[in-house]
Amino acid sequence: MLLPVRFVLTAANRYVRADEASSSVTGRCDKGMSVMIGTKALWLVSVAGLAGPAFAQQAEPQIQQPRTTAPAANPQMVQAVPAPVQIPPLSDAQATELRALLADNARAEGLRSAGDTRLQPVSTAQDALVSAALDHARAVHAGRLAEEDFQEDWALRPQYFDPRPGFAKAVADNRIGQWFASLPPPWAGYDGLKTGLQRYRQIVADGGWSSIPAGPDLSVGSSGARVAALRKRLAVEDNTVSTTGDRFDAALKEAVVRAQRRYGLNPSGLVSTQTLAALNVPAQDRVRQIMANMERWRWMPHELPANRIQVNIAAAIVTVFEGDKPVMSMRGVTGKPGDETPMLSSTIHSIVLNPPWNVPASIAREELFPKGMAYLKANDFRVIGEGPNRRLQQIAGPKAALGRFKFDFDNPFAVYLHDTPAKAGFSRFDRLASHGCIRLEKPHELANYLLRTSTDWTEAKVQETLDSGKTVRAQLKTPAEVYLLYWTAFASANGDVNFRADPYGWDAKLADKIEARQSRQIAAR
Repeated sequence: MLLPVRFVLTAANRYVRADEASSSVTGRCDKGMSVMIGTKALWLVSVAGLAGPAFAQQAEPQIQQPRTTAPAANPQMVQAVPAPVQIPPLSDAQATELRALLADNARAEGLRSAGDTRLQPVSTAQDALVSAALDHARAVHAGRLAEEDFQEDWALRPQYFDPRPGFAKAVADNRIGQWFASLPPPWAGYDGLKTGLQRYRQIVADGGWSSIPAGPDLSVGSSGARVAALRKRLAVEDNTVSTTGDRFDAALKEAVVRAQRRYGLNPSGLVSTQTLAALNVPAQDRVRQIMANMERWRWMPHELPANRIQVNIAAAIVTVFEGDKPVMSMRGVTGKPGDETPMLSSTIHSIVLNPPWNVPASIAREELFPKGMAYLKANDFRVIGEGPNRRLQQIAGPKAALGRFKFDFDNPFAVYLHDTPAKAGFSRFDRLASHGCIRLEKPHELANYLLRTSTDWTEAKVQETLDSGKTVRAQLKTPAEVYLLYWTAFASANGDVNFRADPYGWDAKLADKIEARQSRQIAAR
């Protein structure tokens, strides 16, 4: 019988088991059965994950190591409450500077839409300016959501940030402008979106782009008004495209391929339904998409380990970093809408070789038991128990849903990385098809990489264990940090903004939550 497992947060804001025991081989990939933890605890969970560099058409954000110092060893869970910080009075010059910064910075940082002045200071009095400055600092540094605004599976949360000490010092030192500049996330991925926001806002200001009418697929040799419209549409984002003519030639095909790569589509050069849909998303919607992803960057810490594994849930890409540089990339399969892969950070502590699959009750009840006992037997499932409490286990082997590798890390959602016998799924460009766990294209390579420092687990020993068919847990000598992230807009190395679909609708939900929060702030004035 599986007993509930409690998870607690360390001082470093990492998930660990309350009993400090190793994760069971019988981990569940089913959020419907996941262990719940308190809202207060979830609020303390710190994001730690930045999307990586371009890899073919499934590119991820570029990052640079920020100016940081090493985190303090053995941080304390309880800290003394500091005395209230007194902010010095603003000089007239400082008040003028602060008003200008508040007017310009909020829009530049994607906190406010063009022309939206609702949250600007309603008074020129010093107390109103100071209050507005502190609110702005919290928003640009740690985001605009309150604790209660986060949904459960947005388990990447900003660390608490008190702007008063920094602002007081900036006023005393007469360095308000420098203080403002230090507030945003220190990552190149954020900077790339900030630059992209400016560009796409200008596109909107210039009239955006017109939709391409529906019709037959377009390819080399096509001609007519729809091809002319395609040229004009592509040229808005790609200034190498000629807007003259109505023939689909080889140069236009290359431009279509570039666009398809930016949108994470099959780079075939054929303009069919998916490509047309991506091109016809209004420019203003792309602005909002960029702003939503900038908000998620504000949930990130300003420090993170140089060695880590990152999963872009929306793009279904897994990237391994060593020394803060990508050393391995592979396709993944992430949760389908309704079985969303959560955003979180944790630590891979072990790898299960030849893992059995203890089927979540909901999957067994809704998907497998209805197929009948003949199907279950043919696919190596065994029924454990009787009556309403019976459950399914798929034994380790060539048919096992978890394949030959399972990468365990503590989290309250019972998700993990794993192998799969269904290799064909990695050839798809839409790879959101799991129940929430992440299937890996190259699990064997990742296992050998993570075990490379262990003398007990050489590549030969790993292969020998796999060939034996025995289920064995290999503890990592060096645990690996893992970050599950949701990026639907990110800048590539050349500055182009890449977009992905918003499969979970989280961009729209985030925008709605921010708007509701701002409306409450306005009503409270």
